[in-house]
Amino acid sequence: MRLIVTYIQPERLNDVKQSLYANQIYKISITNALGCGEQRGYHETYRGVDVEVDLLKKVRLEIAVNEDYVQATIDAIVKGARTGEIGDGKIFVLPLERCVRIRTSEEGNDAIG
Repeated sequence: MRLIVTYIQPERLNDVKQSLYANQIYKISITNALGCGEQRGYHETYRGVDVEVDLLKKVRLEIAVNEDYVQATIDAIVKGARTGEIGDGKIFVLPLERCVRIRTSEEGNDAIG
């Protein structure tokens, strides 16, 4: 089992979700996030004051998958998120030690679905 964590541009979320759904990957958690990387932010003027905005809006997706779905999930995220520009995002694949479905007490691969 793996936990796939990815950070993408907010405007790419619908494309990523559609790409995941097309690959029969439906169980995802989505949260708003702030972060920076190579983009390093930008400067803007707010009420006459120069402000450095160095934390940019991102969307974080967490997807728990069985081993058979790891590559398909990565491919779907890349397909939906890639623009070719700096800031497209990152994908992290982490080992998932244990998963328990609360409703049924199923564990492991059965709990992920």
